[in-house]
Amino acid sequence: MILVACPGQGSQTPGFLEAWIESDDNRTYLEKLSDAAGVDLITHGSVSDADTIKDTAVAQPLIVAASLLSWRSLSAQADTSAVSVAGHSVGEFAAAAIAGVISDVEAMQLVAVRGQAMAAAAALEETGMAAVVGGEEAEVVAAIASAGLTPANMNGAGQIVAAGAKQELQAFVQNPPAGTRVIPLQVAGAFHTQFMTPAVETLQARVASIAPAKPALPLYSNNDGSKVSDGARFTELLVSQVSNPVRWDACMNSFLRDGISGFIELLPGGALTGIAKRAMKGVPAVAIKSPEDIGSAAELIG
Repeated sequence: MILVACPGQGSQTPGFLEAWIESDDNRTYLEKLSDAAGVDLITHGSVSDADTIKDTAVAQPLIVAASLLSWRSLSAQADTSAVSVAGHSVGEFAAAAIAGVISDVEAMQLVAVRGQAMAAAAALEETGMAAVVGGEEAEVVAAIASAGLTPANMNGAGQIVAAGAKQELQAFVQNPPAGTRVIPLQVAGAFHTQFMTPAVETLQARVASIAPAKPALPLYSNNDGSKVSDGARFTELLVSQVSNPVRWDACMNSFLRDGISGFIELLPGGALTGIAKRAMKGVPAVAIKSPEDIGSAAELIG
């Protein structure tokens, strides 16, 4: 099984689409996605600075568009009809489009609503997130809970992301669990926690207008790592994950159970590939960062 992974928020960097938009075909495709999202993806992916593309309402459509763009390039060079797909957090919208549950235009429309709604929810209270690296999982989870925080991302390979109110988070950073490093993340708020409840309601109203299709490819969910064969169920999970933890660790357990033989992370690749190399040792992995990486990914598919 070859697993194609769509990364989540925080994987974007200034200018990361610059090499991609040298192609007129790629530029035209991004213009279509920009119209769908109401966001200038070409400008934000080439010349906007780090603070600008950190904005949740910009970052989320930008990341999903990047994954769809690189998937399009990969599919032109390799037979992708037998791959499996998963997304991390907002990457699940790209994964849903790749699997045929929704169209790429619908993915961009939905993620634009999601980004705006999560940005608005984050503005209601001062909240944040911090990555906890190392330590014993059970002890780290207990320490996060005792600090009044939520384990918002269970990423596996010794990484858990804590999220919650800014005051509690700052105290947690200053007094980390034994044997860990706690790294504050540059995000607008406590994503995948109860603080995002207003965004869930907004996204649910928009998703109700979509008619999802049955996945054409095996599609894994952040909810519990299981494969979802019903399109309507997957869109329900897209909504609920906004205020619920991301279980990427469970996804990787499922990949291993199902006999993963290769891991490809779509643009902007890197973060999930690093986790995969630690958690799924020996599984060949390719992170797509530039157009030149498409060839390596195509070779992995065979």
